Amino acid sequence: MDFHCHLDLYPNAREVFAQAVEKNMFTWLVTTSPRAFSATSKVLGGHENVLITPGLHPEIVHERYIELDTLIEQIKHVAAVGEVGLDGSKRFQHSYEAQHKVFTSVVAQCANVGGRVLSIHSRQAVRDVLAVLNEHPGFGTAVLHWFTGTAAELRSASEMGCWFSIGPAAFNSASGKALAKKLPRDRVVPESDGPFAQVNGATVMPWSAGQTAELLAQAWDVPVGEVIMGLELNARRLIGLIHGAG
Repeated sequence: MDFHCHLDLYPNAREVFAQAVEKNMFTWLVTTSPRAFSATSKVLGGHENVLITPGLHPEIVHERYIELDTLIEQIKHVAAVGEVGLDGSKRFQHSYEAQHKVFTSVVAQCANVGGRVLSIHSRQAVRDVLAVLNEHPGFGTAVLHWFTGTAAELRSASEMGCWFSIGPAAFNSASGKALAKKLPRDRVVPESDGPFAQVNGATVMPWSAGQTAELLAQAWDVPVGEVIMGLELNARRLIGLIHGAG
């Protein structure tokens, strides 16, 4: 299982895709732009256990803002959306206003069409992400990917009903390990965020859920088998929500 993966951006994408189809019960391939969604759907689409979704990554909003109208149209025809969100880090502060317009438009459209499941980027922008979601009741289900906010922000997101996708690279830092302990255990699913995420210099692959389960078991101080069962149960619930949208 992998609930957030840029499978199309691996150097050997076709090969990795074929392995993911074989090894994973489910892989959520998030795209970074509407044009990438169209191209990836043509090249890699058609497998029932791979979900390919349209997005507009906040890091490239300044380059792809013109594609927003295309994304708004695509949302009508899909059950889930991603990767979308906000990035408040210094590096992308210059485009934050545009990011906010894009994310607000996306969430509003999700509400307009009856709700979607969203894979959301929230680096140094959790409060604003949650505010936008709050402004649009009926937007659907939020999955905060690789959450790096504060403990208080995690609590706020949890109370709002957000889900969380987490992968092995999230445990690279002490703060990541501390947040993992506090995740709502009935709303956690595995992700890789490959090929961007790395552990010990190695790229995380889409079939890393077992590694994530082991790390969560350590964080939660429970048997790994219990975590594996819980993640699978959560995964099936979230997949059900995706199938119920659109």
